[in-house]
Amino acid sequence: MGDEVEGFAFEQSHGKSRVRVARVWKGQDGRHFIVEWNVSISLLSNCIPAYVHGDNSDIVATDTMKNTVYVKAKECSEQLSMEDFAIGLAKHFTSFYQQVTTAIIKIVEKPWERMYVNDQPHQHGFKLGSEKHTTEVMAKKSGALRVTSGVEGLALLKTTKSGFEGFIRDKNTILPETRERMLATEVTASWRYAFESLSSIPTKPLYFTEIYVDVKKVLLETFFGPPKEGIYSPSVQSTLHQMAKAVLGRFSNISSIQLKMPNIHFLPVNLSSKENPVIVKFEDDVYLPTDEPHGTIEASLSRLMSKM
Repeated sequence: MGDEVEGFAFEQSHGKSRVRVARVWKGQDGRHFIVEWNVSISLLSNCIPAYVHGDNSDIVATDTMKNTVYVKAKECSEQLSMEDFAIGLAKHFTSFYQQVTTAIIKIVEKPWERMYVNDQPHQHGFKLGSEKHTTEVMAKKSGALRVTSGVEGLALLKTTKSGFEGFIRDKNTILPETRERMLATEVTASWRYAFESLSSIPTKPLYFTEIYVDVKKVLLETFFGPPKEGIYSPSVQSTLHQMAKAVLGRFSNISSIQLKMPNIHFLPVNLSSKENPVIVKFEDDVYLPTDEPHGTIEASLSRLMSKM
């Protein structure tokens, strides 16, 4: 709820976006570890005089916020998860500044992966991966906390074991029913942890990083099924629901999950002409990949006791 200012309802926040920071840790065995984070900060604070009277005495300068990111990164002498870094930042802003009531920290991690040379992990070499790890932490001065993590750009494809039948048909429907098609998508997933206070956060090092890796593994295993036989998908909707249910079934510390899974089409290619009725005959082998337009499917699944 906002404040009443001069007869109007007034809400405000200020922050700093796209603060890019990279942190390198050097192990005793000579192995290096690197993270690259894109940090956004938003503070809710009692600084109405800045808006109404031009009095900046309660403003936390956004340049100070940027500098704080680098200072806190330097203070992290041990490798830590992106979520723990965000929690630390949020805790700093709400405790250090009396007028700050809530801090919202969003971070997107660039996917640097260790390079392998001759099947051996390189000590200090990395290559850029694909999907990105995300988090949003909201912390209040009272100690109340909300942690949401996720993955973006998780591109998945299977060349069989997918179909689409029994949908509504009307005069505008030309899509044929099929039990054999390619299924491709780019998953965006976000899950909210059940922790509701700063004091309830696990102290285990890299706890959130491990959960992120394990959630992604469950999503992949549910989408693809067993290595040899796979698993049939009657629709993107059905597969999405199974993926969400598998995550909640596996992780009791996750209270809800949202999935967005566009249906990225691979269209069967059949080419013919009057002179040659069969230039290319489609036999589940030649496709036209296209992502415009594509179907959009999304849903969320929450435990009944969840406050999300």
